[in-house]
Amino acid sequence: MKLILREDVEKLGDSGDIVEVRAGYGRNYLIPQGKAMMATDGALKQLERMKEQAERRAELTIEAAQDMAERLETTSVTISVSVGEDERIHGSVTNQDVAEALEERDITIDKRKISLDQDIKTLGEYTATVNLIGEIKPQIKVWVVKK
Repeated sequence: MKLILREDVEKLGDSGDIVEVRAGYGRNYLIPQGKAMMATDGALKQLERMKEQAERRAELTIEAAQDMAERLETTSVTISVSVGEDERIHGSVTNQDVAEALEERDITIDKRKISLDQDIKTLGEYTATVNLIGEIKPQIKVWVVKK
């Protein structure tokens, strides 16, 4: 039985794949669960249209990510912290702090996409990397200064 997967199915395939399965597995599990549909001529044409639309959306997303990367490459943020002896920070500067500093500059980035190259526990200049999409990973300068 030939089916088109509507969602990723473990050990079978990804969404949009055309797979060959046993009739009982397809008829009794995949189709009733909404995980697959019959691979008819109309469904195959619809799948092609959906793939084309997804590719166009992905291109737009990549273009937006490249624009954001250019904007981030030219951005540096300053984070003010309280310090103790030897200019050491109370605690450390985290990716959350960098995300909040970017938010003040009207740039919204999820804190989970920001990675610091090293632990920030002293004053100075550091680099943070933002994982946007795929290989697009701009770096931001982070200045840590005394309050």
